[in-house]
Amino acid sequence: MRPQLRDKIRQVCEQKIARKGEQVGLSFYAFFANKNDDPELLMEAASWWIQTHQLDHFEKARKILNMIDAGA
Repeated sequence: MRPQLRDKIRQVCEQKIARKGEQVGLSFYAFFANKNDDPELLMEAASWWIQTHQLDHFEKARKILNMIDAGA
């Protein structure tokens, strides 16, 4: 995963946790604007989420943040 996406995921997870608490969930769509302005990056996130890690549509932000910090 490219550093740009890893940084964005970390930032969004930290913001969500700070605003809504440790139990907040999110999907990989949370890392993107409502329009598809970077389809390659979106597909990279989707592949990491769905194919590589077989995550559910919604996961706890803390789980995703821990995975990113562990280098998953």
